[in-house]
Amino acid sequence: MIDVCLLGTGGMMPLPQRYLTALLVKYDGKGILIDCGEATQCALRKRGWSPKQIDMICFTHYHGDHIAGLPGMLLTMGNAERTEPVVLVGPKGLERVVNALRVIAPELPFPIIYHEIKSDEEEFKLENEDLLTIKAFKVNHNVLCYGYSMKLFRAGKFDVEAAKAHNIDVKYWSFLQKGETVTTPEGIVYTPDMVLGPERKGIHLTYTTDTRPTQSIVDNAEGSDLFICEGMYGEPDKLIKAKEHKHMTMYEAAEMAAKAHVKEMWLTHYSPSLTNPKEYLPGAKKIFSNTIAAKDGRTVELRYTQE
Repeated sequence: MIDVCLLGTGGMMPLPQRYLTALLVKYDGKGILIDCGEATQCALRKRGWSPKQIDMICFTHYHGDHIAGLPGMLLTMGNAERTEPVVLVGPKGLERVVNALRVIAPELPFPIIYHEIKSDEEEFKLENEDLLTIKAFKVNHNVLCYGYSMKLFRAGKFDVEAAKAHNIDVKYWSFLQKGETVTTPEGIVYTPDMVLGPERKGIHLTYTTDTRPTQSIVDNAEGSDLFICEGMYGEPDKLIKAKEHKHMTMYEAAEMAAKAHVKEMWLTHYSPSLTNPKEYLPGAKKIFSNTIAAKDGRTVELRYTQE
């Protein structure tokens, strides 16, 4: 199970009723924040969630509307008496950019671990968390920019009869079910493949913003349970502007959602001039019917498909 909350849906500047784009993903007691523009803390407070629960912050790129809220967020995490490390992930230049911002947040009671993305695609995980994989993939903005895709692995069903056939003591079953290899005091080794069936469908979440449509987005979003994508412009006459500034229209986002066969798409990162995104939603839904013009605070609990 993964909890997903789109904290803010605005691009360029925060508005009174629309905070800047930020996504919070919660899994197994851990929190992953993607982007941290101005007012991200306000959005988090509205949801009643504590920044102390954030273990990793991933940045798509280093434009101000995606990172300017970081110093305040780090200070608040410190004031909440956090002492555990915080992992920061982002494109080339991550430590230099963060250290510049930290001039106003120099003292923190927790260490920062930097993970700079060095290639067009890169996979990584939370510490001590093997089931959730996070993948960064390069997109096409006017500065180096990445999208993120998360996959929660789901092991095959536990086969009781197979466990009995191998004479495996019941006390070891739970470990094998979690995908762990067991070695008994007698030196006998039991591996998960001895008792687990084929891997089952897990959970797949993809997030991308500030980009032109790219094949990398389609490839990494393929089959996603939830695809959160920039829909900066809804007005048909803004396509030229979208191309010029390397952003995307709602209709281009819908085309990628259809190509990637996702289950549902949330639009986000609206232009400040787009006061009512829902006004243009019918056009996007003609291309991909399960398109939603998301508002700040939209939340969902992604669960495994019942089998």
